[in-house]
Amino acid sequence: MFEYKFVRLKTNMWTNQMSDDHQAVIQEHAEEGWRLVQIFSPMGMSMQPMFYELIFERLKSDYV
Repeated sequence: MFEYKFVRLKTNMWTNQMSDDHQAVIQEHAEEGWRLVQIFSPMGMSMQPMFYELIFERLKSDYV
C-alpha cells in the first residue's frame, strides 16, 4: 500500500514563476523516499496557473 504527500508551490502573480525551487523540493523529497508521480496546476480566471501541487508517493513503512 502507498501513502501520498501533497506539496503546494505558490506562483508569483506577476511573473507566473513558482515561488520555490521545484527541483530542490523534488530532490529533497526523493532523499526521504518519496517518488514524484504528478504535478497538478489548476488555471485561474486569467488562464495562468494559480499554484502548482506536487504529488509524491512511497510505500507505507508497514508494507515494506
